[in-house]
Amino acid sequence: MREINKEKLNVKIYSGRPELGAAAAEILTEKISELLKTNEYINIIFASAPSQNEFLAELLHKNIEWNRINAFHMDEYVGLHPDASQGFGNFLKDRLFSKVNCREVHYLNGNAANIQDECKRYSDLLIKYPTDIVCLGIGENTHLAFNDPHVADFNDPLIVKVVDLDQDCRSQQVNDGCFATIDDVPTHALTITMPALFKSTFAYAIVPGKFKANAIFHTLSSDISELYPSTILRRHNHAVLFIDEDSASKL
Repeated sequence: MREINKEKLNVKIYSGRPELGAAAAEILTEKISELLKTNEYINIIFASAPSQNEFLAELLHKNIEWNRINAFHMDEYVGLHPDASQGFGNFLKDRLFSKVNCREVHYLNGNAANIQDECKRYSDLLIKYPTDIVCLGIGENTHLAFNDPHVADFNDPLIVKVVDLDQDCRSQQVNDGCFATIDDVPTHALTITMPALFKSTFAYAIVPGKFKANAIFHTLSSDISELYPSTILRRHNHAVLFIDEDSASKL
């Protein structure tokens, strides 16, 4: 493992995805244990993407008091069939939430009869349960959650909002093997906003793979702005970026 720092952001570089996933899971487990020494329960937001697979799998082998964790996910497609495997709530349910006994699990509903009411419902939950830890991915276009560059707002007054997805974001879903063609990818989604994600006390970004090399380059090298949303991690007081040699290849 190599380690560098960019402003406030700690960057850990591993040889490959298995090593990265294992290390991120170990560090998260240690942080959960530390926080539960002084808190009755803690609140964690999880990302849903193939980039998280090794990390989530490793968590299943850890000694974690899941019954003291309230779990959230950070985004969800609008209008996708409720049982679709590509649904982000379904992704996390399949890989994590159905296998552990969380205190509470809160899902975003992209098929709510009134989407704005759903944004309000989830926003109220995030106010009730302030985020202790967020486990992030970074998109190929440097989005965090579904805050693509054209909708990302570092001063967003909202906590959860509806967004339209840009072409790069929708193409990534095909690159990730989640959809066969871009025409199959929904055009809109619900997302937790940039300030709401940034409010987390601790942030862990898990970003392996060659398709993320450009995003990692911009995350660490470009000016901090909504043009590259993930650059905001360099201002977070307690953020760690986990990357592998593939995603670090353009640094």
